[in-house]
Amino acid sequence: RTNLLSWARTNLLNWGRTNLLNWRRTNLLSWGRTNLLNWGRTNLLNWGRTNLLNWGHTNLLNWARTNLFNSWSNGIVTVLIAIFLAWLLPAIYGWAIADAILTITADPQSWWGYSFTPDSDACRVAKGACWDFITEKFRIIVFGLYPQAEHWRPLLMMIMLVTLIVVSLDTSKWSRPLVIIWLLAVPTMFILMQGGGFPVDIFGFTIKINSGLTFVETDKWGGLPVTLILAVISIMLSFPIAILLALGRQSDLPVVKTISIFFIEIIRGVPLITILFMASLMIPLFLPEGMNVNKLLRALIGFTLFSAAYVAEVIRGGLQAIPKGQYEAADAMGLSYWQKTVLIILPQALKLVITPTMNTFIGLFKDTTLIIIISMFDFLGTIRLGASDPIWRPYYVEGLVFAAVIYFIMCYAMAAYSRHLEERLNTERR
Repeated sequence: RTNLLSWARTNLLNWGRTNLLNWRRTNLLSWGRTNLLNWGRTNLLNWGRTNLLNWGHTNLLNWARTNLFNSWSNGIVTVLIAIFLAWLLPAIYGWAIADAILTITADPQSWWGYSFTPDSDACRVAKGACWDFITEKFRIIVFGLYPQAEHWRPLLMMIMLVTLIVVSLDTSKWSRPLVIIWLLAVPTMFILMQGGGFPVDIFGFTIKINSGLTFVETDKWGGLPVTLILAVISIMLSFPIAILLALGRQSDLPVVKTISIFFIEIIRGVPLITILFMASLMIPLFLPEGMNVNKLLRALIGFTLFSAAYVAEVIRGGLQAIPKGQYEAADAMGLSYWQKTVLIILPQALKLVITPTMNTFIGLFKDTTLIIIISMFDFLGTIRLGASDPIWRPYYVEGLVFAAVIYFIMCYAMAAYSRHLEERLNTERR
């Protein structure tokens, strides 16, 4: 056994390695080069030339004739736009890519083998964009003045928030457990961001619970976490308030209707900047002595009330679009007011106003940049903060372009989801 096994290992394995591998290299590779390459060149190229080129030639030409050159005026406009794009696109490519500066060096200690090494001297002599400004000020842009050693906390908060948003996009997940998860997740994210201890009242007894995290004041919060918190929480709170205001304005009760009209018209008639100032300065005056509300919560109240007034008018338009027959059919079935409203009227009205409602929410998301007026830094504010460095101040435009790309991605995602939701819920049009 020992001699046979040793003989087999030495002789058979060596023979297999030398002969079989050489045979595979010489025969299989040569066969693949001669047969597969020749087959691909003859068949695939011929198929592509005959089918794809002919399809593109016929269909693209027909599409251009019917859409771009179907009249003299459209043809002239098409040519002018083509000339403008031929001038603009190469200039953008040269500034943003070809002549841009983005310094990356090899770094064996990095998880991906490279690291960003911003070079302001190279940016001074460059003709294009200086993307080193983004890499140099990335932490400030994303996290603001939040302590650098605690950056994992806002990062974890954003991951939690985005995960909840993605899960909530699926209409099949809309249920009471999801609402409970949101109600538990929002305070958890706030505790994660702020840390420290907080009092809890239980049957009249105040117990202070320590989270074990370093306390970080909301004045130091900034960047993308603040933008997401303001936008998401304001949207979540303003939507149910807007529904109540819309129903109140349509109500037959004079007091409820008057209060709803007064609130909506006052909020809509005042600029958002004024509302933020009022929320920042006036809310503490109505609180008991010794009680204080931080600036972030005041801003949340201002954004929520502002959005609720505008969304209420959008929902009211949907309520007015419901035929009277729906109301009469619900009354004939003996449904109460709230049964009729929740089960019959509101589902139809909200489906009609998905797009304008999302349009209002997109506007609210972009309006979060106005929080700078109460000395808080959102995503755009932290870019301004990063550009305050004299060395990198000339490259403020690159920061604005970066912010524009991020805002566009988020706003486009919201618009795309509204289209998807509209197609999914409009079952009567299928």
